[in-house]
Amino acid sequence: MLEDEKLVALEVEVADHIATVTLVGPGKGNAMGPDFWRELPIVFRAIDAEEDVRAVVLTGSGKNFSYGLDLPAMAPNFAPLLADGALAKARTEFLRHLRGLQDSVNAVAECRKPIVSAIAGWCIGGGVDVVAATDIRLSTVDAKFSVREVKVAIVADLGSLQRLTGIIGDGHLRELALTGKDIDGAYAEKIGLVNHTYADQESLLTAARELAAELATNPPLVVQGIKDVLDASRGPQVTAGLRYVGAWNAAFLPSRDLQEAVQSFVERRSPDFRGE
Repeated sequence: MLEDEKLVALEVEVADHIATVTLVGPGKGNAMGPDFWRELPIVFRAIDAEEDVRAVVLTGSGKNFSYGLDLPAMAPNFAPLLADGALAKARTEFLRHLRGLQDSVNAVAECRKPIVSAIAGWCIGGGVDVVAATDIRLSTVDAKFSVREVKVAIVADLGSLQRLTGIIGDGHLRELALTGKDIDGAYAEKIGLVNHTYADQESLLTAARELAAELATNPPLVVQGIKDVLDASRGPQVTAGLRYVGAWNAAFLPSRDLQEAVQSFVERRSPDFRGE
């Protein structure tokens, strides 16, 4: 599996019917740059096709799961849309690129093997999108989660708004998405974002591997069938929501508030949003 692929942002190890997929950067805090988005569907579609793999553990290297989208590395894909008077071509290219990113996360959700996320440290933006596409989430008690896109004048568009409502409920999702606030693992467990929390990263990974091993002992086709049935009604709603947010952002993402978010980030100051 994956013998012909040279991976940069992900590492894959397979043992005892379990594939461990680890985010390894190269961006700081395992930030998600072009290599990550290219490799994610390759890895999870290969895992899906590998009969020897019956369960997956997804985790991050170092102290954090992921800081989310690697903004400097991904900036060239968004720059044309930020230009004054961006016309149909720039918006169409943005939509094409965005749907490619959505497809990368969809590859995780569509993998027929059960996936356990083991989350320590920060899990921001795109990191939340990815773990929302997995089946079971575990974290350290002090992990930090944030659906932070609103803070940078963006409507989250890679799956959090579509998938989290079935995980934490509409009220909790609205609070997280509309405020962009950070929550810790203890609160994430309280609202159902994670199933269980652990004192430290070592015990977290041990628990994730034990859970994956338990999943791997069950009849694999039945496990795949359970996932298929659970996704039968949810999947079309997610697909429709992703297409809608893609069109919405292609139409309305360019704004002075987005430019202000970028400029304030560069200047290390608080943004002054004016609804323009």
